[in-house]
Amino acid sequence: MKTKRALISVSDKGGVVDFARELAAMGWEIISTGGTARTLREAGCKVTDVSELTGFPEILEGRLKTLHPLVHGGILGRRDMELHRRQMEEHGIIGIDLVAVNLYPFIDVVSKGDVPLDEAIENIDIGGPTMVRAAAKNYQHVIVIVDPSKYNAVIKELCSAGDLSQQTRFQLAVKALAHTAYYDSVISNYLEDHYLLDNRREGEVFPQKITLPFVKVMDLRYGENPHQQAAFYQEPLAPRGSLAEAKQLQGKELSFNNINDLQAAWEMAGEFDEPVAVAVKHTNPCGVGIAGNLLDAYQKAYAADPVSIFGGIVALNREVDRETAMQMQEIFLEVVVAPSFSPEALEVFAQKKDVRLLEIPSGVRKERGYDYKKVSGGLLLQDDLKERYYVAQWKTVTERKPTGLELKNLLFALKVVKHVKSNAIVIAKGGQTLGIGAGQMNRVGAVKIAVEQAGNNVKGSVMASDAFFPFKDGVELAAEHGVTAIVQPGGSKRDTEAVATCEKFNIAMLFTGKRYFKH
Repeated sequence: MKTKRALISVSDKGGVVDFARELAAMGWEIISTGGTARTLREAGCKVTDVSELTGFPEILEGRLKTLHPLVHGGILGRRDMELHRRQMEEHGIIGIDLVAVNLYPFIDVVSKGDVPLDEAIENIDIGGPTMVRAAAKNYQHVIVIVDPSKYNAVIKELCSAGDLSQQTRFQLAVKALAHTAYYDSVISNYLEDHYLLDNRREGEVFPQKITLPFVKVMDLRYGENPHQQAAFYQEPLAPRGSLAEAKQLQGKELSFNNINDLQAAWEMAGEFDEPVAVAVKHTNPCGVGIAGNLLDAYQKAYAADPVSIFGGIVALNREVDRETAMQMQEIFLEVVVAPSFSPEALEVFAQKKDVRLLEIPSGVRKERGYDYKKVSGGLLLQDDLKERYYVAQWKTVTERKPTGLELKNLLFALKVVKHVKSNAIVIAKGGQTLGIGAGQMNRVGAVKIAVEQAGNNVKGSVMASDAFFPFKDGVELAAEHGVTAIVQPGGSKRDTEAVATCEKFNIAMLFTGKRYFKH
């Protein structure tokens, strides 16, 4: 019987010793390289070095090991073609029937933080992806394994059937090519970031080609609606403090809508340095409060809209203490997310085991990122800048200037309106949202919703608009209900009408020069 050969060269050595032993027990010859060969020998496995196979030593500090015709000919040669068989025999090429390879740990290395570029590049695998792709191309004759979790299934099928089915071989090949594509995408994006950092001053912001490497974290119960299927994927180098780093402490599994709402809530909570509580429903805030402590901030967020917060998502930017937890568990909340929870707070929430608690470490948002939106047949890409608010650069366009307290509340309202679906209006006072008009087809409609929600509290409040007022009607409505200061981008042909209305009602109006549409 012809001896079968397996070439095993892995950075992730989990399960590799048992795998090699099982293959050897079935009569396979094991070929290996470097650290893998050493690991297998130390475990008592008989191993042939690649250098023995090729007659050529490993050189260039291990950079050159497997890039040799005797290796790749053994992987690529088709056993069902006379020409291939004859040429392999002429050149002394022996067939390699299984390739078990996983690649240099590039992701692990660069995820440590501030890694020198030279070190990152040194961890780019060359021979590994080449062998994997060669084996996948010739999957009908060569088994390719990149995932250690597949070792047992491969051994089981080999033991029971003597070989792998073409279906299994093809499935393994597909996974192998996805593995190398993901690996190359991570490297490409990492180096692209370095290149763009060096060239942004020259106006180059977006790469000509993009790849999006993501790995599935979990299947979800369903999508936005029960008839849709869904899953959650994570980017390989997710920044600290991102949703991908969330640790679920208790509660039911997360749904598609939970994660979508969590993104909105957590991103908004990140706008504030002071203790904040953000309540979100269907990706829009229904109540936001800031205060000197977390309990007061939550009470403000709750009081802003005690109806809509029911069944919502709440994000907080401080450790949740017992007192805040006691207040929160009085109503039904889908998810609570915070940097941490005190042991006493966890005891309180344990009384409602269905409430999902998520812990996300605090992190500093990257200076620049990308925001993606999928469209039919394409992708929209825009920069996603870390926001800086230069209040001193806002232009007061009315005779009356805002008071210090009004200015503080205007900034608070602007930070919130930035995250509300357009057309968007936020009315606020005392570090608390009073009324939020979201997703309206016209701006005066958003104002109507906001003032109605605020009720009698409108008097003495401030208002933020995500875009300019195309007509004076929205300003008039706010004035009639007692708003005393308004912040907006400006830029409308009818700005003078809006300003004149403010002058009439002694309202301070400020232009930021920056629009905050969110669709």
